Amino acid sequence: MASKVSCLYVLTVVCWASALWYLSVTRPTSSYTGSKPFSHLTVARKNFTFGNIRTRPINPHSFEFLINEPNKCEKNIPFLVILISTTHKEFDARQAIRETWGDENNFKGIKIATLFLLGKNADPVLNQMVEQESQIFHDIIVEDFIDSYHNLTLKTLMGMRWVATFCSKAKYVMKTDSDIFVNMDNLIYKLLKPSTKPRRRYFTGYVINGGPIRDVRSKWYMPRDLYPDSNYPPFCSGTGYIFSADVAELIYKTSLHTRLLHLEDVYVGLCLRKLGIHPFQNSGFNHWKMAYSLCRYRRVITVHQISPEEMHRIWNDMSSKKHLRC
Repeated sequence: MASKVSCLYVLTVVCWASALWYLSVTRPTSSYTGSKPFSHLTVARKNFTFGNIRTRPINPHSFEFLINEPNKCEKNIPFLVILISTTHKEFDARQAIRETWGDENNFKGIKIATLFLLGKNADPVLNQMVEQESQIFHDIIVEDFIDSYHNLTLKTLMGMRWVATFCSKAKYVMKTDSDIFVNMDNLIYKLLKPSTKPRRRYFTGYVINGGPIRDVRSKWYMPRDLYPDSNYPPFCSGTGYIFSADVAELIYKTSLHTRLLHLEDVYVGLCLRKLGIHPFQNSGFNHWKMAYSLCRYRRVITVHQISPEEMHRIWNDMSSKKHLRC
Protein backbone atom coordinates (compact mmCIF):
# COMPACT_ATOMS: atom_id res chain seq x y z
CA MET A 1 0.00 0.00 0.00
CA ALA A 2 2.80 2.41 0.90
CA SER A 3 4.55 1.82 -2.42
CA LYS A 4 1.28 2.27 -4.29
CA VAL A 5 0.61 5.61 -2.58
CA SER A 6 4.19 6.72 -3.24
CA CYS A 7 3.84 5.91 -6.94
CA LEU A 8 0.53 7.76 -7.11
CA TYR A 9 2.07 10.73 -5.36
CA VAL A 10 5.04 10.86 -7.74
CA LEU A 11 2.67 10.56 -10.69
CA THR A 12 0.55 13.40 -9.33
CA VAL A 13 3.58 15.66 -8.87
CA VAL A 14 4.72 14.96 -12.44
CA CYS A 15 1.22 15.58 -13.80
CA TRP A 16 0.91 18.81 -11.83
CA ALA A 17 4.24 20.07 -13.11
CA SER A 18 3.36 19.19 -16.70
CA ALA A 19 -0.09 20.73 -16.44
CA LEU A 20 1.13 23.99 -14.90
CA TRP A 21 3.87 24.31 -17.53
CA TYR A 22 1.31 23.67 -20.24
CA LEU A 23 -1.11 26.23 -18.80
CA SER A 24 1.52 28.92 -18.36
CA VAL A 25 3.14 28.45 -21.78
CA THR A 26 0.40 27.43 -24.17
CA ARG A 27 -2.89 28.68 -22.78
CA PRO A 28 -3.97 32.32 -22.66
CA THR A 29 -5.63 33.69 -19.55
CA SER A 30 -9.37 33.97 -20.05
CA SER A 31 -12.31 35.08 -17.97
CA TYR A 32 -14.91 32.57 -16.91
CA THR A 33 -17.58 31.94 -19.51
CA GLY A 34 -19.17 28.92 -17.93
CA SER A 35 -18.10 25.30 -17.59
CA LYS A 36 -19.66 22.00 -16.67
CA PRO A 37 -18.98 20.39 -13.30
CA PHE A 38 -16.52 17.48 -13.12
CA SER A 39 -17.86 14.92 -15.52
CA HIS A 40 -17.27 11.66 -13.69
CA LEU A 41 -17.14 12.51 -9.99
CA THR A 42 -19.41 10.65 -7.65
CA VAL A 43 -20.81 13.25 -5.28
CA ALA A 44 -21.07 11.81 -1.77
CA ARG A 45 -23.48 13.86 0.24
CA LYS A 46 -25.85 13.53 3.15
CA ASN A 47 -29.24 15.15 3.22
CA PHE A 48 -28.56 18.66 4.45
CA THR A 49 -31.24 20.39 6.46
CA PHE A 50 -31.26 22.73 9.41
CA GLY A 51 -34.27 23.21 11.60
CA ASN A 52 -35.66 26.43 13.00
CA ILE A 53 -35.26 28.39 9.75
CA ARG A 54 -38.66 29.95 9.17
CA THR A 55 -37.92 32.74 6.75
CA ARG A 56 -36.86 32.40 3.16
CA PRO A 57 -33.04 32.62 2.80
CA ILE A 58 -31.61 35.62 0.97
CA ASN A 59 -28.28 33.81 0.59
CA PRO A 60 -29.23 30.13 0.22
CA HIS A 61 -25.73 28.79 -0.62
CA SER A 62 -27.27 26.30 -3.05
CA PHE A 63 -24.01 24.82 -4.33
CA GLU A 64 -23.38 21.12 -4.88
CA PHE A 65 -20.32 19.34 -3.57
CA LEU A 66 -18.19 18.34 -6.55
CA ILE A 67 -15.56 16.71 -4.35
CA ASN A 68 -16.41 15.72 -0.80
CA GLU A 69 -15.06 13.71 2.12
CA PRO A 70 -18.28 12.96 4.01
CA ASN A 71 -16.83 10.06 6.02
CA LYS A 72 -13.71 11.80 7.31
CA CYS A 73 -15.07 12.14 10.85
CA GLU A 74 -17.08 8.91 11.12
CA LYS A 75 -14.51 6.58 12.71
CA ASN A 76 -12.87 9.06 15.07
CA ILE A 77 -14.28 12.42 16.14
CA PRO A 78 -11.58 15.08 15.60
CA PHE A 79 -10.42 17.32 18.38
CA LEU A 80 -9.53 19.89 15.70
CA VAL A 81 -10.67 20.37 12.11
CA ILE A 82 -8.36 22.56 10.00
CA LEU A 83 -9.97 24.29 6.99
CA ILE A 84 -7.38 25.72 4.58
CA SER A 85 -8.40 28.09 1.82
CA THR A 86 -6.34 27.38 -1.29
CA THR A 87 -6.36 27.69 -5.10
CA HIS A 88 -5.94 25.08 -7.81
CA LYS A 89 -2.33 25.85 -8.74
CA GLU A 90 -1.07 25.75 -5.14
CA PHE A 91 -0.23 22.04 -5.09
CA ASP A 92 3.24 22.71 -3.64
CA ALA A 93 1.71 24.68 -0.77
CA ARG A 94 -0.82 21.95 -0.01
CA GLN A 95 1.87 19.28 -0.08
CA ALA A 96 4.13 21.31 2.19
CA ILE A 97 1.28 21.61 4.71
CA ARG A 98 0.56 17.87 4.50
CA GLU A 99 4.20 17.14 5.25
CA THR A 100 4.61 19.66 8.07
CA TRP A 101 2.16 21.28 10.46
CA GLY A 102 -0.98 19.94 8.74
CA ASP A 103 0.01 16.27 9.02
CA GLU A 104 -2.95 14.57 10.68
CA ASN A 105 -0.65 12.13 12.48
CA ASN A 106 1.60 14.64 14.24
CA PHE A 107 -0.07 14.28 17.64
CA LYS A 108 -0.68 10.79 18.97
CA GLY A 109 -3.95 10.54 20.83
CA ILE A 110 -5.25 13.83 19.37
CA LYS A 111 -7.32 13.43 16.22
CA ILE A 112 -6.82 16.18 13.65
CA ALA A 113 -8.67 16.45 10.33
CA THR A 114 -7.09 18.65 7.65
CA LEU A 115 -9.14 19.82 4.65
CA PHE A 116 -8.36 22.10 1.71
CA LEU A 117 -11.18 24.33 0.44
CA LEU A 118 -11.68 25.02 -3.27
CA GLY A 119 -14.28 26.21 -5.75
CA LYS A 120 -14.24 25.03 -9.35
CA ASN A 121 -11.87 26.49 -11.92
CA ALA A 122 -12.76 27.77 -15.38
CA ASP A 123 -10.02 25.53 -16.76
CA PRO A 124 -11.02 21.83 -16.87
CA VAL A 125 -7.37 20.72 -16.80
CA LEU A 126 -6.91 22.22 -13.33
CA ASN A 127 -10.18 20.67 -12.15
CA GLN A 128 -8.98 17.26 -13.30
CA MET A 129 -5.64 17.68 -11.55
CA VAL A 130 -7.34 18.57 -8.27
CA GLU A 131 -9.63 15.57 -8.69
CA GLN A 132 -6.63 13.26 -9.06
CA GLU A 133 -4.96 14.86 -6.05
CA SER A 134 -8.13 14.29 -4.05
CA GLN A 135 -8.19 10.60 -4.97
CA ILE A 136 -4.70 10.20 -3.48
CA PHE A 137 -4.92 12.31 -0.32
CA HIS A 138 -8.66 12.49 0.47
CA ASP A 139 -8.35 15.94 2.03
CA ILE A 140 -10.03 18.25 -0.51
CA ILE A 141 -13.60 19.55 -0.72
CA VAL A 142 -14.98 21.49 -3.67
CA GLU A 143 -18.32 23.15 -4.37
CA ASP A 144 -19.53 24.33 -7.77
CA PHE A 145 -18.96 28.07 -7.38
CA ILE A 146 -16.15 29.69 -9.34
CA ASP A 147 -12.88 29.85 -7.42
CA SER A 148 -11.92 33.54 -7.21
CA TYR A 149 -10.87 36.20 -4.73
CA HIS A 150 -14.40 37.62 -4.65
CA ASN A 151 -15.76 34.19 -3.74
CA LEU A 152 -13.55 33.64 -0.68
CA THR A 153 -16.61 34.08 1.52
CA LEU A 154 -18.29 31.18 -0.27
CA LYS A 155 -15.24 29.01 0.47
CA THR A 156 -15.44 29.72 4.17
CA LEU A 157 -19.18 29.11 4.24
CA MET A 158 -18.58 25.82 2.44
CA GLY A 159 -16.21 24.86 5.24
CA MET A 160 -18.73 25.87 7.91
CA ARG A 161 -21.41 23.90 6.11
CA TRP A 162 -19.16 20.84 5.87
CA VAL A 163 -18.33 20.89 9.59
CA ALA A 164 -21.99 21.35 10.55
CA THR A 165 -23.11 18.52 8.24
CA PHE A 166 -20.33 15.92 8.43
CA CYS A 167 -18.28 16.72 11.55
CA SER A 168 -20.54 18.50 14.03
CA LYS A 169 -19.13 16.62 17.05
CA ALA A 170 -15.60 17.95 16.59
CA LYS A 171 -14.34 20.14 19.42
CA TYR A 172 -12.66 23.00 17.54
CA VAL A 173 -12.19 24.33 14.01
CA MET A 174 -9.41 26.43 12.52
CA LYS A 175 -9.82 28.41 9.30
CA THR A 176 -6.58 29.53 7.67
CA ASP A 177 -4.82 30.03 4.32
CA SER A 178 -2.25 28.01 2.38
CA ASP A 179 0.56 30.53 2.94
CA ILE A 180 0.31 30.36 6.75
CA PHE A 181 2.70 28.55 9.07
CA VAL A 182 0.94 27.26 12.19
CA ASN A 183 2.78 26.47 15.41
CA MET A 184 0.65 23.47 16.29
CA ASP A 185 2.19 22.93 19.73
CA ASN A 186 1.10 26.38 20.84
CA LEU A 187 -2.29 26.03 19.17
CA ILE A 188 -3.15 22.67 20.70
CA TYR A 189 -1.47 22.62 24.09
CA LYS A 190 -1.39 26.30 25.07
CA LEU A 191 -4.61 27.61 23.51
CA LEU A 192 -7.05 24.72 23.08
CA LYS A 193 -5.79 22.45 25.89
CA PRO A 194 -7.25 18.99 25.11
CA SER A 195 -7.37 18.06 28.81
CA THR A 196 -9.86 20.83 29.62
CA LYS A 197 -13.59 21.02 28.95
CA PRO A 198 -14.27 22.24 25.38
CA ARG A 199 -15.61 25.78 25.09
CA ARG A 200 -18.89 26.72 23.41
CA ARG A 201 -19.69 29.83 21.35
CA TYR A 202 -15.94 30.52 21.27
CA PHE A 203 -14.09 32.51 18.61
CA THR A 204 -10.55 33.88 18.68
CA GLY A 205 -7.81 35.22 16.43
CA TYR A 206 -6.23 38.55 15.59
CA VAL A 207 -9.16 40.93 16.15
CA ILE A 208 -9.43 43.94 13.85
CA ASN A 209 -11.53 47.01 14.55
CA GLY A 210 -11.86 49.02 11.38
CA GLY A 211 -14.12 50.42 8.74
CA PRO A 212 -14.74 50.05 5.02
CA ILE A 213 -12.21 51.30 2.47
CA ARG A 214 -13.93 53.42 -0.18
CA ASP A 215 -10.98 53.71 -2.56
CA VAL A 216 -11.91 51.71 -5.68
CA ARG A 217 -8.21 50.96 -6.28
CA SER A 218 -7.90 49.03 -3.04
CA LYS A 219 -8.00 45.24 -2.84
CA TRP A 220 -10.38 45.67 0.10
CA TYR A 221 -12.69 48.23 -1.54
CA MET A 222 -16.21 48.19 -0.16
CA PRO A 223 -18.91 50.18 -2.01
CA ARG A 224 -21.40 52.16 0.05
CA ASP A 225 -24.42 50.50 -1.53
CA LEU A 226 -23.14 47.13 -0.35
CA TYR A 227 -22.10 48.27 3.14
CA PRO A 228 -23.24 51.81 4.05
CA ASP A 229 -22.04 51.85 7.69
CA SER A 230 -18.80 53.63 8.60
CA ASN A 231 -17.50 50.84 10.87
CA TYR A 232 -17.23 47.08 10.68
CA PRO A 233 -18.03 44.93 13.70
CA PRO A 234 -14.92 43.43 15.32
CA PHE A 235 -13.64 40.60 13.14
CA CYS A 236 -10.67 38.24 13.10
CA SER A 237 -8.14 38.37 10.30
CA GLY A 238 -8.96 35.67 7.77
CA THR A 239 -5.33 34.53 7.78
CA GLY A 240 -6.15 32.38 10.78
CA TYR A 241 -8.79 32.07 13.46
CA ILE A 242 -10.13 29.39 15.81
CA PHE A 243 -13.67 28.67 16.91
CA SER A 244 -15.58 25.98 18.76
CA ALA A 245 -17.31 23.59 16.38
CA ASP A 246 -20.81 24.62 17.46
CA VAL A 247 -20.13 28.06 15.96
CA ALA A 248 -19.80 26.53 12.46
CA GLU A 249 -23.49 25.70 12.29
CA LEU A 250 -24.47 29.00 13.91
CA ILE A 251 -22.50 31.03 11.35
CA TYR A 252 -23.76 28.96 8.44
CA LYS A 253 -27.40 29.30 9.49
CA THR A 254 -26.94 33.03 10.09
CA SER A 255 -25.31 33.48 6.67
CA LEU A 256 -28.47 32.22 4.98
CA HIS A 257 -30.18 35.42 6.12
CA THR A 258 -27.24 37.82 5.88
CA ARG A 259 -26.42 39.75 2.72
CA LEU A 260 -23.24 38.35 1.20
CA LEU A 261 -20.02 40.40 1.30
CA HIS A 262 -16.89 39.49 -0.64
CA LEU A 263 -14.55 40.28 2.29
CA GLU A 264 -14.62 36.93 4.04
CA ASP A 265 -13.31 37.92 7.46
CA VAL A 266 -15.56 40.99 7.64
CA TYR A 267 -18.57 38.88 6.68
CA VAL A 268 -17.86 36.32 9.40
CA GLY A 269 -17.65 39.26 11.83
CA LEU A 270 -21.11 40.41 10.73
CA CYS A 271 -22.50 36.93 11.41
CA LEU A 272 -20.85 36.86 14.83
CA ARG A 273 -22.42 40.21 15.71
CA LYS A 274 -25.85 38.85 14.80
CA LEU A 275 -25.16 35.86 17.01
CA GLY A 276 -23.97 37.97 19.94
CA ILE A 277 -20.58 36.23 19.89
CA HIS A 278 -17.59 38.46 20.59
CA PRO A 279 -14.23 37.36 19.15
CA PHE A 280 -11.38 37.26 21.67
CA GLN A 281 -8.09 38.97 20.85
CA ASN A 282 -5.05 36.67 20.76
CA SER A 283 -1.71 38.26 19.89
CA GLY A 284 -0.30 34.86 18.90
CA PHE A 285 -2.16 35.10 15.59
CA ASN A 286 0.06 37.16 13.27
CA HIS A 287 -1.38 38.35 9.98
CA TRP A 288 1.92 39.61 8.60
CA LYS A 289 5.29 38.29 7.45
CA MET A 290 7.75 37.78 10.29
CA ALA A 291 11.46 37.03 9.83
CA TYR A 292 12.31 33.57 11.08
CA SER A 293 13.83 33.11 14.48
CA LEU A 294 13.48 29.88 16.44
CA CYS A 295 12.66 31.70 19.67
CA ARG A 296 10.27 34.16 18.00
CA TYR A 297 8.35 31.44 16.17
CA ARG A 298 8.04 29.43 19.37
CA ARG A 299 5.98 32.26 20.86
CA VAL A 300 3.38 32.59 18.10
CA ILE A 301 0.50 30.56 16.66
CA THR A 302 0.43 31.75 13.04
CA VAL A 303 2.75 33.55 10.62
CA HIS A 304 1.69 34.90 7.23
CA GLN A 305 3.28 34.78 3.76
CA ILE A 306 5.30 31.59 4.16
CA SER A 307 6.38 29.80 0.98
CA PRO A 308 6.36 25.98 0.71
CA GLU A 309 10.17 25.93 0.90
CA GLU A 310 10.17 28.13 4.02
CA MET A 311 7.49 25.94 5.57
CA HIS A 312 9.69 22.87 5.31
CA ARG A 313 12.76 24.69 6.66
CA ILE A 314 10.90 26.20 9.62
CA TRP A 315 9.15 22.94 10.49
CA ASN A 316 12.35 20.88 10.32
CA ASP A 317 14.29 23.40 12.39
CA MET A 318 11.65 23.71 15.08
CA SER A 319 11.11 19.94 15.21
CA SER A 320 14.80 19.10 15.51
CA LYS A 321 15.54 21.74 18.16
CA LYS A 322 12.74 21.19 20.64
CA HIS A 323 15.31 20.46 23.31
CA LEU A 324 16.91 23.91 22.98
CA ARG A 325 15.84 26.67 25.33
CA CYS A 326 15.28 30.28 24.29
